[in-house]
Amino acid sequence: MKTANRAVALIYAIPIAFGLQFAATLTIAQTETLDGLFQQLKTAEPEEVPAIERQIFQAWSKSGSAAMDLLLERGRSELREGNFDAAIMHFSALIDHAPDFAEGWNARATAWFAKDRYGLSIVDIRQTLLLEPRHFRALTGLALILERLERPEDALQVYQQVEEIHPHRPEVKLAIERLSAELEGVPL
Repeated sequence: MKTANRAVALIYAIPIAFGLQFAATLTIAQTETLDGLFQQLKTAEPEEVPAIERQIFQAWSKSGSAAMDLLLERGRSELREGNFDAAIMHFSALIDHAPDFAEGWNARATAWFAKDRYGLSIVDIRQTLLLEPRHFRALTGLALILERLERPEDALQVYQQVEEIHPHRPEVKLAIERLSAELEGVPL
């Protein structure tokens, strides 16, 4: 998990006014399931990737509480509808009641991102990665924010970390190629 630790270190290098740290409390069974899925993902054939991703997302979306899972789904529904403030309210309630649930933090980070509130999104991404260092969606969101903040070197580094975790994301490969060319310059 040293790969994601670099992203967490990068996040700490970005000035952030606040943020709390909580210990991850995934169940052993869930951790073992995710460990196996991430191993499969690294060696999967292209046609196997969507099913493995779905299983990872399903595992990430299980808080262990039906009430918390309902808050997550309500927030996601509001997010899909473009009701970002309502989504943030649901995700904030979820985080208040289940601070060790990484997907609650990631979902709220996504809503903050949708509102162009990058600092708040980064705070939530940091917490997501502390709880689930392999969260390639959170890492991808961080890379997108770094690009928007005109930090292409940092964005490239994070995209490369995503590729180590999930080598089958075409948009990540394209971003790596684009940023590498931009940073290295184009020979005449």
